[in-house]
Amino acid sequence: MKQELTRLIQQALDSLVEQGQLPADIQPQVQIDRTRDKTHGDLASNIALTLAKAAKQAPRDLATLICAALPQADLVVRTEIAGPGFINFFLSDSNNQAVVRRILDEREAFGRNNSGGGQKVQVEFVSANPTGPLHVGHGRGAAVGDSLCRLLAATGWDVSSEFYYNDAGAQINNLALSVQARCRGLGPDDPAWPQDGYRGDYITELAQAYQRGEKIDAEDQHVTACGDTDDVEAIRQFAVAYLRREQDLDLKAFGVHFDVYFLESSLYLSGAVEATVQRLVEQGHTYQHEGAMWLRTTDFGDDKDRVMRKSDGGYTYFLPDVAYHQNKWQRGFQRVINEQGADHHSTVTRVRAGLQALQQDIPQGWPDYVLHQMVTVMRDGEEAKLSKRAGSYHTLRDLIDEVGRDATRYFLVARAPSSQLTFDIDLALSQSNDNPVYYIQYAHARVCSIMRKLGEQGWSWEAQDAMQHLGELGDEHEKALLRRLDRYPEIVANAAANNEPHTIATYLRELAGDFHTWYNASKMLVSEQPVRDARLALSQAVRQVIANGLDLLGVSAPEVM
Repeated sequence: MKQELTRLIQQALDSLVEQGQLPADIQPQVQIDRTRDKTHGDLASNIALTLAKAAKQAPRDLATLICAALPQADLVVRTEIAGPGFINFFLSDSNNQAVVRRILDEREAFGRNNSGGGQKVQVEFVSANPTGPLHVGHGRGAAVGDSLCRLLAATGWDVSSEFYYNDAGAQINNLALSVQARCRGLGPDDPAWPQDGYRGDYITELAQAYQRGEKIDAEDQHVTACGDTDDVEAIRQFAVAYLRREQDLDLKAFGVHFDVYFLESSLYLSGAVEATVQRLVEQGHTYQHEGAMWLRTTDFGDDKDRVMRKSDGGYTYFLPDVAYHQNKWQRGFQRVINEQGADHHSTVTRVRAGLQALQQDIPQGWPDYVLHQMVTVMRDGEEAKLSKRAGSYHTLRDLIDEVGRDATRYFLVARAPSSQLTFDIDLALSQSNDNPVYYIQYAHARVCSIMRKLGEQGWSWEAQDAMQHLGELGDEHEKALLRRLDRYPEIVANAAANNEPHTIATYLRELAGDFHTWYNASKMLVSEQPVRDARLALSQAVRQVIANGLDLLGVSAPEVM
């Protein structure tokens, strides 16, 4: 609709140029926006305000000329000039009703586009250290990241999802020492317990599995425990594989799939980390201070320089991050999105600075980041107790087991990642209009129920026949639904362009609200066939869009509730 209106405005401007009423060198940028108040029309443009200076005319006078020059079209019933020179467009009912035909024709494809043009994009998310079960924060990253992948695929991008395993460094050593201590019968309160050891009950489970000689089959690791309590390296390999398998199972239960699992250790084994250091030295951006090697990240916008290699010869985590992102660039990903927790905020500037210091034509501001804030889990109006098994946090699996995958995914993606999120378990379990995921799914199931009742009454419905009666859709509730449905492709496009899957969740809640309001005010299965067919067509269009939108969030669309 916006494209057609843009074309009409452009034709009007071309006509005014030909008539000499506008200068030939004007460069219009036509912008069409939806009006907030329907008394001001359906769509509006500020084109007269943006061109007024170049045209040397008052905006309202120019708006009058543009309206007079608009070609005749069934799309527009009338125009109205408002305020300092906005042009409001009132669209025909038949145009609004046509969205039903589009939806029922395009079905699952409605709302999708090819704006990505098949370009490659990589989305990295979750990337949890293999040192414990996934927590609720990881779950928020999984819900947002997976929905981003689905959105980008729906808008024509060639998407690759990636999980980066930090399987090297001090945390992994602490994990191995913790398991070893448990194997030796020590507990977290014992004076000999590792100073930075992990204390959750899962360490006990892990130690017992190691001593039993259990075999682990993870995504790309297959390890059999030797049971030797003194072999720290064997414990480390087994512990990493054990927890990776557990995380894999949690993610599968959450409906999340990854195309690539990338190991931090591979950067060391391949020599990529050393090669990155050498490149930074060659480019003259490093210096020695107090026995450590520093990178002048302040040359590239950081607030202070950063240590790359410590005085003991070990690398800070920032250096392998630079090597990893250089690897992403070398794999041909000109667009990369990292979905991470807000505690990675300082990493953004450091990694980008390090990549610029390599001087390999990597664009400034690459890669993109989506950072999510913390999640607070509530029950009975109070913060829920921590998981005994994890020791210090709420596990994702506990949440899935308690409220289900659909509610967990929806609640974790429903707010902007930049907002702190309160996960109310009681609300997620409730079957009420206050529970947004239940409210949306119930709208879908309600339409399915209507169609079953149609058959029970001996009536039939055919989409193509119903298209002849869309003119019956005329009350305000129906018009509101038609306008809402028409917005869906625009919502999807903007959500993908701005990395904002939560806007899909918001849209679906609003669409469900419009539907339930209409359903409560109108009878669907009336005896007059033209009216009945039209209302069923609109209901089916709503059902289809809800199903399409829920799929982008990884949430099911049940037919019965």
